[in-house]
Amino acid sequence: MAEMTVDLVAVERKLWSGQATFVSAQTTEGQIGIMAGHEPLLGQLVEGGTVSIVSTEGERIVAAVHGGFFSVTADTVRVLAESADLSGEVDVDAARKVLADTSASEVALRVAQAQVRAVEAAAKHH
Repeated sequence: MAEMTVDLVAVERKLWSGQATFVSAQTTEGQIGIMAGHEPLLGQLVEGGTVSIVSTEGERIVAAVHGGFFSVTADTVRVLAESADLSGEVDVDAARKVLADTSASEVALRVAQAQVRAVEAAAKHH
C-alpha cells in the first residue's frame, strides 16, 4: 500500500510524525480522507474536531484538534493545529466535567467535546 509522510503539529509541540497510509480530518468543508497520491490541497480544520492517522504499522493515532489547517501534497500531509491532544493524553473525566458545566465557555465546550470524541474513536479500534 502506498504511504506518505504525516506530521501532526500543534503550536506548542509536535504530537506525531511518521509514515502513514491514511489520514482523516474534520474540515470546514466536511470530513475528508487522504491517501498517498492525493491531489494537493489546503484545508481548514474545524474548531473542536478530530484527526485520525493510520500508520504503516496499522496503529491508529487519534487527536482532538482545535482550529488550524492542513496541507496535502502527493506524499506529505501536515496537520497544523492551534492546539491538539492525543487521545491517550486526554483526561476524560475532566473533559466530561467541562461538558457538564453550564458556565463553561463555548471554546472550552468544543475542546472538551473533541477530546471525548477522540478518546471514543481510539477506543473503537483497539
